[in-house]
Amino acid sequence: MVNKNKKETIRVVLVDDQTMIRQGLGYVIKMQEDMEVVGEASNGEEAVQVIRDVIPDVVLMDVQMPNMSGIEATREIIRLHPSIKVLILTTFDTHAYIVDGIRAGAIGYMLKDSDSQDMLDLIRRAHQGEALFYTATAAQALAEVLQFQQENFDSASHPDSDTVLPPLVMLDQLTDRELDVLQQLSYGKRNDQIAQQLLISEGTVKTHIHRILQKMGVEDRTQAVAKAIRYKIVK
Repeated sequence: MVNKNKKETIRVVLVDDQTMIRQGLGYVIKMQEDMEVVGEASNGEEAVQVIRDVIPDVVLMDVQMPNMSGIEATREIIRLHPSIKVLILTTFDTHAYIVDGIRAGAIGYMLKDSDSQDMLDLIRRAHQGEALFYTATAAQALAEVLQFQQENFDSASHPDSDTVLPPLVMLDQLTDRELDVLQQLSYGKRNDQIAQQLLISEGTVKTHIHRILQKMGVEDRTQAVAKAIRYKIVK
């Protein structure tokens, strides 16, 4: 008989060219009842192959690695497996890394010297589809990405523009309030923060998110934000 009370195990892949980093992260993760390390890689190319084989839930991805960088690997992984949540690992809170990571499809980032409990919290929240952009640097980076995409949307009438316009049916189906909620999701806000910002109940937020996912034809809030960014629905 299946134990209905058993927590879902979060399958994690560790990608870092430093063995000691992978060992340290792996030790902490393996101590958790709701997590398991299902693969490791020392560079981007190896990561793409490992992830293709094991299909994890969450990937902790280093940035600077030989053969293929973490940003390039993230882009390829998200292209092949859009539902996988990638967290960028960095030594520095660097604006360029965050911008490139967001554009590559990462759900967030963390510093290698972060507290282990914070790391575990980030993994769990990433698995639930939360975008994890907390610091001022990250907020500025996310705003820059959205501004860049909005400028592309505004210049869509140019014949040489590669902007992808949103399907009209998607815009017709989403209500004004759902668009407001979707915009807040793109900022990485939690349900309680969205409720406070829009002056509605948290239960109402959950209802809006459920309808947004249905209308956009996606499985979770991360995919909704990714699709909204791609089609320039958020600004």
